[in-house]
Amino acid sequence: MTYTASEEWERHYGEGKGWRRLGEREQQLLAEHAPVPEGGGRALEVGCGTGELAAHLVGVGYTVDAVDLADSAIARARAEHEDVEGVRWLQLDIERDGPAPLHEEGYDLITLRLVYPFMRDRSRTVHGLGERLRDGGALVVITPIVANTPAERRGIALDQDEITLLGAGWKTVEQLDADGLAFLVLRGPCHTDTRAVEKGPTTGHALTGALAVVTDDAGRVLLGRSRCGMLELPGGRTTGPEDFAAAAVRELAEETGLVADPADAHVVTMLVDDSHGVPRLTAVVRITAWTGHLANPEPDKFVRWEFFDLHALACVGDVFAPAALAIDAVWPGLLPGLPPATSYPVAADQPPVPGEPSEAARLRAAMTQMVVDGGWAPSARVREALRTVPRHRFAPEANLLAAYDGGDRAVITRYDESGTAISSVSAAWLQADMIEHLGLKPGAMVFEAGSGGYNAELIAHVAGPGGRVVTVDIDPWVVRRTRRFLTEAGSGRVTAVAADAALGAPGHLVPRGGFDASMITYNCWDVAPAWREQLAEGGRLVLPLEMGGYTRAVTFERHGEVLRARHFTYCGFVRDQGQQARTIPVLSLLDGGLTLRFEHGTAAEATGLEEALRGPRHEVPTGVTMGANACFGSLQLYAATTLSGFCRLAAHQEPDVGVTGIAKDRDAPAIVGDASLAYLIHVRTKDGDSPQDKEWEWTVHAFGEQGPALAERLADTVRAWDRHIRADDNDEHADPVLTVHPAGTPDDALPAGDVLDKDLCRLVVRWPGRDVPQPRPVEHSGADVVTEGV
Repeated sequence: MTYTASEEWERHYGEGKGWRRLGEREQQLLAEHAPVPEGGGRALEVGCGTGELAAHLVGVGYTVDAVDLADSAIARARAEHEDVEGVRWLQLDIERDGPAPLHEEGYDLITLRLVYPFMRDRSRTVHGLGERLRDGGALVVITPIVANTPAERRGIALDQDEITLLGAGWKTVEQLDADGLAFLVLRGPCHTDTRAVEKGPTTGHALTGALAVVTDDAGRVLLGRSRCGMLELPGGRTTGPEDFAAAAVRELAEETGLVADPADAHVVTMLVDDSHGVPRLTAVVRITAWTGHLANPEPDKFVRWEFFDLHALACVGDVFAPAALAIDAVWPGLLPGLPPATSYPVAADQPPVPGEPSEAARLRAAMTQMVVDGGWAPSARVREALRTVPRHRFAPEANLLAAYDGGDRAVITRYDESGTAISSVSAAWLQADMIEHLGLKPGAMVFEAGSGGYNAELIAHVAGPGGRVVTVDIDPWVVRRTRRFLTEAGSGRVTAVAADAALGAPGHLVPRGGFDASMITYNCWDVAPAWREQLAEGGRLVLPLEMGGYTRAVTFERHGEVLRARHFTYCGFVRDQGQQARTIPVLSLLDGGLTLRFEHGTAAEATGLEEALRGPRHEVPTGVTMGANACFGSLQLYAATTLSGFCRLAAHQEPDVGVTGIAKDRDAPAIVGDASLAYLIHVRTKDGDSPQDKEWEWTVHAFGEQGPALAERLADTVRAWDRHIRADDNDEHADPVLTVHPAGTPDDALPAGDVLDKDLCRLVVRWPGRDVPQPRPVEHSGADVVTEGV
């Protein structure tokens, strides 16, 4: 007897039926192999039924969450154990419902007693439960086995092959006997790194086939565990004049029992590779709709079919190579270490494919609320975009909690060979803030530099049905990925282009009169002329601008040839890879213990600096103090844009073995002179039990003959910042007046302020309280030194 529907379980418990009672041997094995941690532990019982095991676990010292999909089971459990304290009875379908009711900090013990054979998506469910185990915890499966079960009841028992699959990926698996039941104890990581594998050699001269990519209503992909010991997509060879879409639909029905209309089968990519030297052509067919119930009509070929979470595909073990390549064609970046193949994307008119778990909607709402509560999304249209656009579908390699983190967490989606992040889905609050400052109206035409899909879709949602977004990225892989995700979950109002975004959008995509707004989503040392030239008069450009190595998302408004800043937001992004990519002059000192970074682009003369650092240190307290949680980013930017000789001094060793007092892997604002150096740190002047009792004072350290003079300049800068820029409210620090002018603009045509000259533009910065009656360059002259690429 096997149940496949929740109604059958409701009826089973509603009629007073139960299951085999918890045996003495099971209790002994639990005490031996899953003892309660010192101080008490937390357990999760999956499929608790009438609650006998949950009550036992409470009795030995666990706090228990007991879940069952049947209301009738939970009702009986509460009634039969009403005097038991320390257990939460939860009606929850562990396979289909969101995990929100479960304990966020995980469990020391998870049990599945007499329930595992009834699960549909066994691998996915056990993997998800394994992720909820605390360090040292155990997952215990108690189940009948075929060898000890009468033939008519073997539907509720496992054979040895199934037990082997259950233990795949776990560090240790112990199989014990509990009066005829298998008592399995699983510990350690619950995954095996994915690898693409081949089957045996073929006898054909060439192979053609089609693979069906099918997802369920929660967005999970269908894979079969084949008798060859690997996961496969539904599919197979074409026959006669059969087209690829028809072949995929036929194979889907033959192998899984699911039925699709050929009109809902879309060839999205053709893959060319070989199998043991035999050429192979595989069509990747995306099925956008299907009916029927999942079955296993070919048990001689497949053990079972299951739906898998996309984010878990990197740790499912062996996957048939063509299936792995097909998954990568639909969701680029999900699987690592793929074999070589040539991919020919097909410009198919595939509609978006719906489907997401209920947990995604809940987490998206929570993320949105966090952004709203932070004040980053004041407008209704931006709020609605955050609530609507499925962020997780543009970062399928991340689990839902990571995808919908409402804090500062970005989802990194691509790294370069050195391990540096080069593409990501930015923090939600920052995306909302930047979109808000675009000032979009319905029907807006928007340019985005740096692709990924999610941010562009947010913009498209805010711009509405009449709006359009052109997103450009220099990395073809990123563009391919963006196009796929836009096809899967987009509005159809975003166009992704592979090009150097520093050159702007291709001419035929630029609206007459220019874009209404533009957004740059990577750190910019310079401002490309095309971004101004393709922007409509009065249009807004939001970009993360580096000044002295400090980044602010600056909102500019175009006025003729000049961009005028309207708003500043503290932020950080991945760096540019295109025409504006550049190197930072770097000087290594004291055998690599210190590094001077000349973020403005020109290094100072290095002669004598090492000798100075080995000499006496001059210290100047500024008298400017701050408490815990004080914001001093405006001080860094003020120093970077007003001090000649500005650089950043970074420490790569602990302060007690160095000369600077700078924490390891941190840096400090600095200025250099002739064989002299001064830098700014904060020194604790008051301590206490609470953060409110602590205080720090800004202090300048200096070395070399010119050190005292440099120290006074830097100290005066801190005092000026304290008088004119700083505010008691961290959010109310004064911003400068900032304008961007084309390179080559003569000095007498610039407004008053400090000038930062870039390669493609001239920045003029005017701070409150700073008397700069005419353009005053922040000088950065000196000799060339070794550079470090960024």
